Amino acid sequence: MARTKLTAGRIRDFACPTGKAQAFLWDSEAPGLALRATAGAKAFVYQGKLNNKDFRVTIGDSRAWGIDDARTEARRLQTLVDQGTDPRQEKAERIAASEAKREEARRIEAPALEAWATYLEARRPKWGETSYRNHVTLSKEGGETITRGRKTTEDGKTQPGLLRPLLVLPLAKIDAARVQSWLKDEAAKRPTQAALAFRLLRGFLNWCADRPEYQKQIHADACASKAVREELPKRQAKRDALEREMLRPWFEQVRAITNPVQAAYLQVALLTGARREEVAEMRWEDVDFRWNKIIIRDKVEGERTIPLTPYVSGLLRDLKRRNDTRPAEFRILHGKRIKNDLDAWEPSPWVFASKTAASGYLQEPRIAHNRALRDAGLPNITIHGLRRSFGSLSEWCEVPAGIVAQIQGHKPSATAEKHYRVRPIDLLRQWHTKIEAWILSEAGIEQPTEQEAAPALRVA
Repeated sequence: MARTKLTAGRIRDFACPTGKAQAFLWDSEAPGLALRATAGAKAFVYQGKLNNKDFRVTIGDSRAWGIDDARTEARRLQTLVDQGTDPRQEKAERIAASEAKREEARRIEAPALEAWATYLEARRPKWGETSYRNHVTLSKEGGETITRGRKTTEDGKTQPGLLRPLLVLPLAKIDAARVQSWLKDEAAKRPTQAALAFRLLRGFLNWCADRPEYQKQIHADACASKAVREELPKRQAKRDALEREMLRPWFEQVRAITNPVQAAYLQVALLTGARREEVAEMRWEDVDFRWNKIIIRDKVEGERTIPLTPYVSGLLRDLKRRNDTRPAEFRILHGKRIKNDLDAWEPSPWVFASKTAASGYLQEPRIAHNRALRDAGLPNITIHGLRRSFGSLSEWCEVPAGIVAQIQGHKPSATAEKHYRVRPIDLLRQWHTKIEAWILSEAGIEQPTEQEAAPALRVA
């Protein structure tokens, strides 16, 4: 290979001959250095030999690299070859290290929402549906059109979730001072939601602390400092529950609800003491009318079996009859007679089915319940307050505490309950039926017998 000293003029005048893919102008001052010309560009390259094989490495565009810098780089590459190092591997490692640094810098500056999304995906199998929904709701961007209920914002759009102002920041900027300021503002406006959001944030940051890719970015005391904890709203035990004298007006108004699914849901929630979602997510396959049992999808133990008491059995049989009845061939909609698609119709698998809910089952029973409470002249009682009511009213029947806890799905709190009490469903049914009978008696409703609750046998 002919060599010549590279100069600015020679580099400027050198060109790739017509018909050739590339041409080289070899430098006499640095080993292996050449100027490579192609149809559209010129670049400095280094050519060497390693393990008796020739190889070539591009140094860079001749417009960006000076001649002296290119020679220095060629000598450095030659040194690597003399040491037995492949410059191509060294270059790949440098590029990878540079990319890693850029990715780390991007991750550090990225909003915490990226880590939050990873957190939700990783933890979702460990959560119940309500817990997951709380995480999603409190981190929503907002700005969606409000389509249900009364519009409470000027523009009719939903507000961002409480955690959104923090999650749009990089993890490194979510420190104790920022959390304290955020919590102080939110706790003054909506203390209950602020306390919930704080607990979710604390769980998220604790998760990040165990992840190598995030642990260097977070502030370990962001949710643990004394100043932050002083802003946290004090948790108070909720005491909303139906009292004995409230049962009659409550049942009168709830039974008057025109939607039979909502009316049955509220009564079943009270008479079983189950959690809100446990009742809503009941499937017909979970209800055993023959042996009078219900399988509850328990958020603590996975599932539990409770008795199907006579009055509740009657409510569910009525829903079952409605659910299994094919609709009429025609229906009236906005004054027009419309034909139903009977071929596509099939019974719902959900006990408390809803045609409008995306899930297929009842999602929002509070509106009907609040209206019933108002009409009955009763104080505000949440859906969970009905569960609390079951536990409280059971004491009038002198039911053993362990019986009530097992029906409601509470974990045993004593050694004897954990290891020495195995109650069959028949024993639970005896006490559960007694509780139902007492509640209905106070409400002025006669409890049906098991024979009355069951459908009459037909003799062919």
